[in-house]
Amino acid sequence: MNSDKQDNSPTRCDGSGEEACLKDRRTDRLLRKPIVTARTGMSVSSIYRREIAGRFPRRVPIGVRAVAWYESDIDEFIADPLGYRSP
Repeated sequence: MNSDKQDNSPTRCDGSGEEACLKDRRTDRLLRKPIVTARTGMSVSSIYRREIAGRFPRRVPIGVRAVAWYESDIDEFIADPLGYRSP
């Protein structure tokens, strides 16, 4: 049996220090800017300002001039916008 087999659990924690966990992004949808602004009710400039401050999920480049956000990250932000901190 191969011990290098990838863990298929939703999150994987390595147990070091602050319990750094990696999310399984294989089934997570990517949301483009118009959907993110509609779901959060925030302007693009507010999103970018909060992202720089670490108070909004980080965007992911999906092309040369295109970005998106993971849906689960946006859902976490919507659940607690004042308490959200980027990992």
